[in-house]
Amino acid sequence: MKLSVLDQSLARSADAPEDALQESLTMARHCEALGYERFWVSEHHAFPSVVGSAPEVLLAALGAATSRIRLGSGGIMLPHYSPYKIAEVFSLLANLYPGRIDLGVGRAPGADMSTAVALATDGRPKFERFPEQVEALSNYLWNPDAKPLVSPRPPPGLPLWMLGSSPDSAVLAARRGLPYNLGLFINPQAQAELVHLYKAHFTPSALQAGPYAIVTTSVFCADDEARARALQLTFDLNFYRFVTGQSDGHSLTPEQALAWPIGPREEAFIASRNQNRAVGTPAQVRAQLLALAERYGADEIMVVSNMYYLDDRKRSFELLRAVFD
Repeated sequence: MKLSVLDQSLARSADAPEDALQESLTMARHCEALGYERFWVSEHHAFPSVVGSAPEVLLAALGAATSRIRLGSGGIMLPHYSPYKIAEVFSLLANLYPGRIDLGVGRAPGADMSTAVALATDGRPKFERFPEQVEALSNYLWNPDAKPLVSPRPPPGLPLWMLGSSPDSAVLAARRGLPYNLGLFINPQAQAELVHLYKAHFTPSALQAGPYAIVTTSVFCADDEARARALQLTFDLNFYRFVTGQSDGHSLTPEQALAWPIGPREEAFIASRNQNRAVGTPAQVRAQLLALAERYGADEIMVVSNMYYLDDRKRSFELLRAVFD
């Protein structure tokens, strides 16, 4: 089973983004040394504790900090941008770091709608144009006769990935002959039928002879189950506080989370997130991930480990890699 990483550059405090960015660089080097397949970074806007608003900039720094691991966007939210500009940016990255860059694109805003309006050059987000944007981007990347010319020229075989958690993204990836990444960490209720739908409708393309699906899920792995559960609870409570407007930009520590008064609303929220993620000791997590991969028909698993302390994150990836060797 190939294992990869999605890093979201979470800040423990909204006034310390530099720490989160340095930790992303540290984690990329750490995961490369452990032998992970890919290290992708996300795009979010106007979230006080998420500092990864420009994955293309962060990827340039990650490329300079590493030497072998594949690096990618998980993903570029294409409706905010010109396909031509994204082709230029990723062609430049792929020429800087040959054979190491993955371009993953998605339709979601990665923000609330008021921020999406601010990101749009004319104040009108273009989510409905996503399929034609993907077509234009593919043409710029892979057609040597595409006009206008993309400079620097994209290296042959620069991969374009489709990200999503809905039937629309699965079918679009299949029809365009693209590899597909299902974001279970975003939508834990996403059904296994989405990957089966993708594979059933896949049409071979010049770069992709057959379907290939990554499933991205949350993992909280520790030396003992109690610690893993505490780390999972910490993330869940901080996420709940954020989505309900109770967060002040400062995250609860695991110690604070364990003492937090949990009511029926928090319990219901946590229960809604519990599906399709892996929590526990290395042996428990391995069994959960293998079952998930079989259920979803995944060719590769990508993991998100949003833990408060850097040392816990590093240990989680060490344990996970070791139990799959």
